[in-house]
Amino acid sequence: MAAGPSHSLSIKRYIEHPKGSPTVLRLVVGSQLRRLRKERGIDLEEAAKAIRGSTAKVSRLERGQGACKERDIADLLTLYGVLDEDERADFLALARQTNTRGWWHRYSDVLPEWFERHLGLEEAAAIIRTYEVQFIPGLLQTEAYAHAVTRLCHPHASVQENDRRVRLRMERQALLTRPDAPRLWAVLDEAALRRPLGDAEVMRGQLRRLIEAARRPNVTLQVAPFETGGLAAVGGPVTILRFPEPDLPDVVYLEQLTSALYLDKEEDVDHYLSIMDRLCAVAETPVDSVGFLEGLLEGLG
Repeated sequence: MAAGPSHSLSIKRYIEHPKGSPTVLRLVVGSQLRRLRKERGIDLEEAAKAIRGSTAKVSRLERGQGACKERDIADLLTLYGVLDEDERADFLALARQTNTRGWWHRYSDVLPEWFERHLGLEEAAAIIRTYEVQFIPGLLQTEAYAHAVTRLCHPHASVQENDRRVRLRMERQALLTRPDAPRLWAVLDEAALRRPLGDAEVMRGQLRRLIEAARRPNVTLQVAPFETGGLAAVGGPVTILRFPEPDLPDVVYLEQLTSALYLDKEEDVDHYLSIMDRLCAVAETPVDSVGFLEGLLEGLG
């Protein structure tokens, strides 16, 4: 039994997709394999036997968290009844693409492994929603502000290492100005706006950048003032990424000091989406937020 046309079309779209990052391509392969397995009524144990592995390995593969070995993909396709040669070739071609390296690999000397997945997801997202408490979001930082943040977070690193971290951040921002740029919807806590990093000129430049960014058609910016209630439920910075492919689940990214969590279970995502919606409802409107930023800028002289 061959897979339905929806599987083939989805796979082909990503084979030809010019911006599909290796990270999101793994998600595509995994989501299609999960769909096939469930449609065939095959459990994780049977799938694990087919690839001579564990159920955990199958789960990681289906969630896009592991390498896509062609032999494993081929064996699973056989188990799931995908026997059409063209369809199998499409799956295997996509599996090979998942093992290529993203543009950020050249910064691997200063890039923690746990953050690489976020860059790949961000690269392929259609919508990025984020709430920041401590700092301005990396996608909206000026170079001077990024230097100040980097020195604060990596006080013992060499100047050269921190320079590379800043260059990585600046290159990452290019996705907001490309023709198929994602929509960025950011809520900034007032504390992140008032916390001085660098001198007054650095902060003035950063506030100007935010005001400019808020005028872009693909950027929505809201400020959550100190008097806004209900923010404690968030507990820290949150980013939710949504993709153009409807089969891919939203991913919640929770960054910690030396690691990060990636959540894609429906109940977890729904919980954070609800919190984010409440944040946006109580924060200043986008228009009032620009006025708020302009007031802060005026206060700096």
